Amino acid sequence: MLDKKKFYINGKWIEPTKKNDFEVINPSNEESFAVISLGSKADVDLAVKVSKEAFETWKETTKEERIKLLENLLSVYKKRYNEMTEAISLEMGAPLDWSSNVQNASGQAHLEDFIIRLKDFNFDRQFNSKSNNYIFYEPIGVCGLITPWNWPINQIALKVIPALATGCTMILKPSEIAPVSAMLFAEMIHEAGFPPGVFNLVNGDGAGVGTYISGHPDIDMVSFTGSTRAGKLITKNAAETIKRVCLELGGKGGNIVFADSYPNAVRDGIRNVMSNSGQSCDAPTRMLVEKSIYERAVNEAVDEANKIKVDVASKKGDHIGPVVSKVQYDKIINLIKDGINEGATLAAGGPEMPNGLNKGYFIKPTIFTDVTNDMQIAKKEIFGPVLSIIPFETEEEAINVTNDTEYGLGNYLQTEDKDKAKRVSKKLRSGIVYINGNSPDPGTPFGGYKQSGNGREGGSWGLEEYLEVKTITGWK
Repeated sequence: MLDKKKFYINGKWIEPTKKNDFEVINPSNEESFAVISLGSKADVDLAVKVSKEAFETWKETTKEERIKLLENLLSVYKKRYNEMTEAISLEMGAPLDWSSNVQNASGQAHLEDFIIRLKDFNFDRQFNSKSNNYIFYEPIGVCGLITPWNWPINQIALKVIPALATGCTMILKPSEIAPVSAMLFAEMIHEAGFPPGVFNLVNGDGAGVGTYISGHPDIDMVSFTGSTRAGKLITKNAAETIKRVCLELGGKGGNIVFADSYPNAVRDGIRNVMSNSGQSCDAPTRMLVEKSIYERAVNEAVDEANKIKVDVASKKGDHIGPVVSKVQYDKIINLIKDGINEGATLAAGGPEMPNGLNKGYFIKPTIFTDVTNDMQIAKKEIFGPVLSIIPFETEEEAINVTNDTEYGLGNYLQTEDKDKAKRVSKKLRSGIVYINGNSPDPGTPFGGYKQSGNGREGGSWGLEEYLEVKTITGWK
């Protein structure tokens, strides 16, 4: 059992102010493997106090000084890469290969890209060539960063690195059910040589530490990734102090498959939605298929889903692992049962455990057909390996159905008609549109429309989230 009860505050690992142990569960075997402490208001107050004090000197550091420290951090990250892979795999059930090649790699990639963006970023600029007005970008101050369990180091990197890069100080609260990777990251921060108080970590749950952070009068900004429900609560709690709130929330992505899509479009869509055991906010969980190819698409989808292996996270290979917790498992199973009761056709998977597994939070890759967009399985974010297939007849219908959701994070479309792809993508109400499986370039912005959140993460947009903009007249 790993003892992870301490918090990282003011450059030291310290005991919590009061005992409140919480066991971290390995989702592959349902056994405890670590114990953390859930923090109190006193722990948050201390972390905020030292962050506020550290801000007075950290904000005065030069861009070059911060670049050097981030480069140190990158070096440490690479040195301890395998440790991070194992931590992510253990705490949230990502199979080792997926943990290393995708989960862990994303953290390193963000760190590398933010260093590039920081080098190119101008923190002061003349308003125009004839003006004596100058525009200055200044760090917003003390930041409360609340990260999720499904992409732990990815989201930590997308928040902590731009905050450090812009001269902010911070308190990080990782998910209490996947905290070990965050604590390892804190060790890396320390090893890289960041000054005490600049980065602090307090473990806790949303109702406790999350609430204390979002409402704290000395925190200038909160950045949160998680459920839309929690995002609403954070926004309400933060309103009393008028702090900046950046939110990356839920999604219910549509994947429009036109009849003229490339040959493997359906199979690729299945692999995409089932990856990470379906635990991605921008997963394409609704597949909209043009009626002329609907039957073929269903057959391909079912065949591909049945090929996907499910197994424990400790094994190497291209299988998917468990979902993260008993709470998530029960929620997903209940929504699968809801889909059956609503009259959708269960074409693959279902609520039973995968063959050969009798322990752990494992769910079969599940596909529903004959789905209408008013069913619960088409409306709710399931956050598991579950796909709904919906037929459509016209381009306009596909657009309307895709947009008929409270979410707007990521949408997908498959067609070999470039003009159609451009036309449709511009009409989809989401922060990102993936055409024919193309990935976004490093440094492009990521975020949502509607109830998928506000603000953007990544690249120069990610830096700007942590900056205030000041106009000074008569500068020249």
